[in-house]
Amino acid sequence: MTLGKPLHTVSVSRREVLAVGARGTLAATGAGLLGWTSAARADTYPSKPIRLIVAFPPAGATDILARAISQRMAISLGQQIVIENRPGAGGTIGLDIAARSPADGYNAYFCAMTNQAIAEHLYPKAAGSLVRDFDPVGLVANGAHMLNVHPSVPARTVSEFVAWLKANDGKVNYASQGNGTLSHLETELLSQRIGVRLVHVPYKGSSGALPDLIAGNVSFMFDSVAASMPHVKSGALRALGVAATQRLPILPDLPTIAEGGVPGYDVDNWFGVYLPKGSPESAITRLNDEITKALANPELQTLLGRNGFASAHGPASRLAQVTAQEIEKWGRVVKSANVRI
Repeated sequence: MTLGKPLHTVSVSRREVLAVGARGTLAATGAGLLGWTSAARADTYPSKPIRLIVAFPPAGATDILARAISQRMAISLGQQIVIENRPGAGGTIGLDIAARSPADGYNAYFCAMTNQAIAEHLYPKAAGSLVRDFDPVGLVANGAHMLNVHPSVPARTVSEFVAWLKANDGKVNYASQGNGTLSHLETELLSQRIGVRLVHVPYKGSSGALPDLIAGNVSFMFDSVAASMPHVKSGALRALGVAATQRLPILPDLPTIAEGGVPGYDVDNWFGVYLPKGSPESAITRLNDEITKALANPELQTLLGRNGFASAHGPASRLAQVTAQEIEKWGRVVKSANVRI
């Protein structure tokens, strides 16, 4: 009798019946084993490539960091991690896409968290929210910005720079990576701390701002180490300090802004990994473990340091804590500086 065809009367011997029965039993057993194997595979995370959404363009600081870490995580996980760049609107486009993605553990969000904390207040109509729509996985790194001035600025220390700004209250212009970016808001925070007025000249990223800073069309700018260092080394710019709570390992002689004479200036530029709300706990735990392993890699640590990052891994609870703190902190700065998009 052939399976799948209409039933009809056939004449078979007892031996044939037993043989067919034996084959049916083996087939059923095989199907059962196949089903068990499929279920076991489904319980093994990850069993397919992981999508990692980055809300900034390729080759930027966030993208560089995401790719460096995900490459090492992928080796350990035994699955590809596919970077998907979704830039725009202060990172909220990528955030919204990630928030609407299936909460199955295969749609992760690599977040420039401090920038996103600022965007939470500047884009109130954005569909996604770090706190409401995501489960934190783990902190990754801190990528502080440097305070760079044009050589014509008569200051070689942070304290001298502050004195110069006060002597020229309301007359000094500065560049930023764009309205509402960390580069903008950390300068607003500086102006609040020292009590001076500054003239903001926003650009579309570092690539647009740096040429004007080097040309002397603007006086200073906070920017990433990766973008700034070539120009500092060439003498085109002068670095006065780092906008962080601790000095950078790659620049141990460069003081923090607070050390230089601005008490309470405590800017850190955090990066972390999130999953859409309701993702499996097993996926959160596994990815956190893999971040830990990746950051312990000496080659990766060297790469991060060379690009101005300091590894700052922590558990999901630590990322949740820092996220809440950053959103609250930058909300105060946005409101007091009356920043609008």
